Amino acid sequence: MTLRHFLLGPEQRRERVDKVLARLLGEVSRATVQRWIDEGRVKVDGKPCRAKDSVNAGNAIEVEPGPAPTSDAAPDASVVLDVQYEDAHLLVVNKPAGLVVHPARGHATGTLVNGLLARPGFSQPSPDPRDDDASLRPGIVHRIDKDTSGLLVVAKDDRTREGLKEQLARHSVERAYLALTVGVPKTGTIRSLHTRDPRSRLRFTSRTKEGRTAVTHVRLLETLAGGRAAFVECRLETGRTHQIRVHLSEQTKTPLLADALYGRQPPAVDLAQIASALGRQALHAAVLGFIHPISAEELRFEVPPPADFAAALAALRALE
Repeated sequence: MTLRHFLLGPEQRRERVDKVLARLLGEVSRATVQRWIDEGRVKVDGKPCRAKDSVNAGNAIEVEPGPAPTSDAAPDASVVLDVQYEDAHLLVVNKPAGLVVHPARGHATGTLVNGLLARPGFSQPSPDPRDDDASLRPGIVHRIDKDTSGLLVVAKDDRTREGLKEQLARHSVERAYLALTVGVPKTGTIRSLHTRDPRSRLRFTSRTKEGRTAVTHVRLLETLAGGRAAFVECRLETGRTHQIRVHLSEQTKTPLLADALYGRQPPAVDLAQIASALGRQALHAAVLGFIHPISAEELRFEVPPPADFAAALAALRALE
C-alpha cells in the first residue's frame, strides 16, 4: 500500500501520535491507527513508535496503511431476529434492547451480526474502501446502541451498502425515535458540534469547539408526571454516536430516563422506581424510511415501543 508522509508544522502542540494520525488521516479511526502502530506500520523520524508516544512540531511521521482485518464472527442461529422486511438486497430488523449490533471488545459473540451470518442467503459484503473496520460489521450501515430498541437496515451486497450510505450522507433517510425524558424539553431543533468526550472514552459531548455537526429535531408529544418528565419524538438529521442522548442531556438538560451514562438518578422516588424498573435508556427507533438502492421503491417502517418502554410510559402517565 502507498506510504503516507506527514511533517508536523509549527502549530502542532505535543500530543499522542495515534491521536494526531487519526486527525490527519480523516476517515481512518483511531483504533485502526493503533492497530497499524502495533503492526509496526508507523514510524516517527524513521523509528517505530508506540501509540502513547508524543509527537510535536517538526516530527516526521511515516505511515504504511495496512489491510482491513477479516471478521472472525461466527454464525449463531440462537440469536433471534425480528425481521420486518427482507429481499435479495437488504433486510430491516427490529432490534430488541440488550442486543449488541456487531462484535466488539467485550461482546465477541451473541450479536446481531452473529445472528445475520446464520441466516440463509446472508454473506459478508466485500470490504468497504471508506471504512477500514467494515469487515468487523458486515452489512451494517448504521447502528443503534445496545440498550436502544428499534429499527435498522442491513445491506446484503456492496451496491446496496453504498446506496444506503449515500442516502445517510445526504441526510435523506427518515429516522424518528421515541424517548422518555427527565424534565420537559421544548419543541425545536438542536444543532451543535459533536466529538468524543476528552474525559471519558465511553462518552461523547456537544460541549466542544471542534468536531462534526450534529442536528436533532425534538418534538414534545406529551408532558408527564406533573411536568417532571416527558414523552418526545427525536428526528435525526445527522447520526452521530449517542447523538440524541448527548443532545437531550447537555443541550436541553432533560436526559433520557434511566440513561446511566448521560443521565442522573431522578431525585423523586417515584421517578427513580420507574427508571429502575425500565433498566435501560428510554429510547426507541420507531420509524425508518429510505429509497431502496436497487428497486428505487420508497420503503417506510414503523414499530411501536417494546413492553418495557410502554410500561414506563404508562407509569409516568399515572403520576401527577
